[in-house]
Amino acid sequence: MPRPKNKEELLTLSQANFDKLFDYINKLSDKEKEFEFAPGTLNRNIRDVIAHLYHWHTMLNTWYHAGLKDEKPEIPARGYTWKTMPELNRLIQEKYTTTSLDEAIEMFKGSHESITGIIKKHTNDELFEKKRYKWTGTTSLGAYIISATSSHYDWALKLIKKGSVTS
Repeated sequence: MPRPKNKEELLTLSQANFDKLFDYINKLSDKEKEFEFAPGTLNRNIRDVIAHLYHWHTMLNTWYHAGLKDEKPEIPARGYTWKTMPELNRLIQEKYTTTSLDEAIEMFKGSHESITGIIKKHTNDELFEKKRYKWTGTTSLGAYIISATSSHYDWALKLIKKGSVTS
């Protein structure tokens, strides 16, 4: 499915890619779920990838709620810019090294539901009209959500498939 252009497409693709991700993970053995990816990959295993998705959901939630209060959120995070995302992603990876895969999955499932709730609260115009919200700058709320859901889930599945022993 191409990039979502309305609320229905966003809900559908976000859930479809979420389901594809877990359909793949759930078919893996416990040993395969713990497999370490090839050297040179920041996210070293499935837990790292799932925790990464969860953390980006929490950042989006933070931006969104600050924006609702007419505050200007620090995007992507305090002390980081889009150009310094590799450093931010390293920090995120390090933050969850003691988190189990099961914990990461539960956190991610909860954050996915939270973001889905945000989508459901808004109309097509509220989601896809550019410059509608001061905090989203020249883009739309939907673009931020697509980046944190359907597109990110697709990235995650590709990375896990590439890194897993069953690919």
